[in-house]
Amino acid sequence: MIMQSGDFTELAKDYVYRTGYSHDVLDMLAFTVGKGRRDLAIADVGAGTGKLSDDLMAIGLSCWAIEPNDAMREEGRRLSKDPSRVVWLKGSAEELPLPEASLDWVLMASSFHWADSQRALAEFARVLKPGGYFTALWNPRDPDRHSLHRSIEEKIQKIAPDIRRRSSGAKPYTADLEKTLLSTGRFGNLIFAETPYEIMMTKERYLGIWRSVNDIRSQAGEEKFGQILKAIEEEIKDMDDITVPYRTRAWTVRLKEAMDARK
Repeated sequence: MIMQSGDFTELAKDYVYRTGYSHDVLDMLAFTVGKGRRDLAIADVGAGTGKLSDDLMAIGLSCWAIEPNDAMREEGRRLSKDPSRVVWLKGSAEELPLPEASLDWVLMASSFHWADSQRALAEFARVLKPGGYFTALWNPRDPDRHSLHRSIEEKIQKIAPDIRRRSSGAKPYTADLEKTLLSTGRFGNLIFAETPYEIMMTKERYLGIWRSVNDIRSQAGEEKFGQILKAIEEEIKDMDDITVPYRTRAWTVRLKEAMDARK
């Protein structure tokens, strides 16, 4: 089977291995959005299997989880840690199944780079209440902090030198993000938040995360992607557990309250 860029149907089962997002960053942003309130109307857009939704629930919030891919959405429903506090709906960043001015906060976690940014921002402006917020966030690995992960990156480049990451949330891929978020004139008051953290995981989980990476797999092709997985397995073969350094990086903008900003 040829993996298509942006098609996560065959990756849904491996998404269970992926990491969540820093609760410190989410808690800080939630306070900014709600001024201490926790009864916020929130949408996790491009929710995948609900990693961010679970993190939002962990800090005391509820949300709508909006996901276009049927397999990912069904896996999210199956894995949800508290089904009473998340409502799963089919939809996309460009077409949300929610009414106008109904939300306090829209988030896209590791997914805004797949959206048509101009259409998505217009749609967020439609569903947000005046003064509501949009956050785009990622949790890229931070290989510069660990020699193992630097070595793995070098091996990937050697096997498939033509790969161009769609986005990992790391600096080379987010250079124009601030400009994009402010480009429509609908949003302002940009806030950037970032924090490093580490997760200890098993070899099975670490390899599962790599199997879930769409942009590398779709560009490298199955043969080279198999070589990449074997190279990673070789790197970690003598380890019981693997410490993986990450950063949660979040960009938040506020919808302008003037109604003409929606035009």
